[in-house]
Amino acid sequence: MPHLATAEGRTIIVLDGSGSMWGQIDGRPKLEIAREALAEVLKNIPADTELGLIAYGHRDKGSCDDIETVVAPAKGTAQAISDAAAKMQFLGKTPLTEAVRRAAAELHSTEEKATVVLITDGIETCQGDPCALAQELESSGVDFTAHVVGFGLTKDEGKQVACLAEDTGGQYITADDLDSLKVALQATVIAAPEPAPAPEPAPAQEPAKPAQLDLNFLPTLVLAPGVKKPDDSTDIAWEIHAKNADGTTGDRITTEYNTVKSFIEPGDYRLVTILDQAVQESDITLTADKLSAPEIVMNAARLILHPKPDAAGEESKDASVNITSTSAIDTTNYGPSRFYLPAGDYTINGTMGQAKVTETITLKPGDLVERDLIIGSGLAVVDGYYVEGLLMENTQHSVEILSAKQALDGSHNSITTSYGPGAKFELSPGDYIARVSEGGAIAETPFTVKAGERVNVSVILQAGVLAVTAPGASEIGIFKAKADLAGNRTQMSFNYADTVTIALPEGDYVIEAVRDGVKAEATAKVTKGERTETTVP
Repeated sequence: MPHLATAEGRTIIVLDGSGSMWGQIDGRPKLEIAREALAEVLKNIPADTELGLIAYGHRDKGSCDDIETVVAPAKGTAQAISDAAAKMQFLGKTPLTEAVRRAAAELHSTEEKATVVLITDGIETCQGDPCALAQELESSGVDFTAHVVGFGLTKDEGKQVACLAEDTGGQYITADDLDSLKVALQATVIAAPEPAPAPEPAPAQEPAKPAQLDLNFLPTLVLAPGVKKPDDSTDIAWEIHAKNADGTTGDRITTEYNTVKSFIEPGDYRLVTILDQAVQESDITLTADKLSAPEIVMNAARLILHPKPDAAGEESKDASVNITSTSAIDTTNYGPSRFYLPAGDYTINGTMGQAKVTETITLKPGDLVERDLIIGSGLAVVDGYYVEGLLMENTQHSVEILSAKQALDGSHNSITTSYGPGAKFELSPGDYIARVSEGGAIAETPFTVKAGERVNVSVILQAGVLAVTAPGASEIGIFKAKADLAGNRTQMSFNYADTVTIALPEGDYVIEAVRDGVKAEATAKVTKGERTETTVP
């Protein structure tokens, strides 16, 4: 049975919100068990306990930066923590080392006693080293204790996180079901009171000093005066930098995210506030006894775009949405896209396959713009046929899309190429040519694309298949039987092999095979839509 841990000062629970919490114990997801156990234990927590909640992996499936202070440490937060845990999603990675580091910073553990209770069902998946962090905090003189509750961890997995507790004077406790998890939480979250110390003689009175606040930095952000940032998943980064003697921005000291309630060592700093593509720099002075609550005006706008092939179509999840400006902004999203941008003029480039659209927009500070981006694309599906009704379904024939408009030299501009049956192309509205090539056969079909519509294009080669066998041959060449005016025959195929199978236009052909330097000839007649087999003796 684990003993009750003495959690002095303030305490933060760090709760695993990763996708592995959907795993089951006794037929119930671990996340449900964790929520129930936490709710029951928090009902009995002393009212004067200063308690907070940090979660990780609960908002983003693939991000190692998905760490959030859900409830700031304070007295009377038990119900708020229980309610927050009940609403959490469980879907991401396990950056537990950085989460504990952030909890230590949130507790100002360099200045007062602090306790972190980590509840995890998995090991670090974001390249953090919990043992190194524990040694770093312990060797730095930080009065910090971490307790680790391994929920459903194997013995080997437990060894990888137990050091975080052992090296900081805390406990590592395993839990494998609801009851054992409740016992573990009672032992770590509910602190056992220490005996009251014997009274000491009153010290000589010292000159009064300004009281040090628990937090001295509480920034807020607005897009423009009176326009708050909408509540969405776009992060705000607050970077604290040193100021160089020449007034330039110095090294980054720390970074906070989203809602910040922190104590920063008193001094003069450069605050760099980042909201997507919008960045503002400002100077701040922090002291121990005064709260700095700057409101940062980003002079920015939010732009949401829904890319569609046409006004009535569904938005595309694969469309590319690129935003550029003369101020060196160049950013790209895919599918429905949200951007925060400094006020100014922008070029919007939307792409679906080969279909493209370019628009310009002017954004003013505080603008909240949401609209469709009509790329104007249609779908062309191209199939090749030997003859009408005989589909080329087992070949990797070339399908090339060309512009119907001729260049000055009579050629057609090649737009894109694919291979095989049912080749699909997203194209801007207009006129095109589909060219299908297989072996020595080639044919073209013109077609027209309309926005939001599908067009099926059939290209008929009027060809058959010639299968040649020349036992022992090192080379096989196939030529049109009819010579030109100069007496030359057009070569249709050449292979270093003794067998060849090739699609050819209907007609007569001469086959040359080379064996040990000696040529042998045969003739063949190819009929469209049929297979012709011949042997060169």
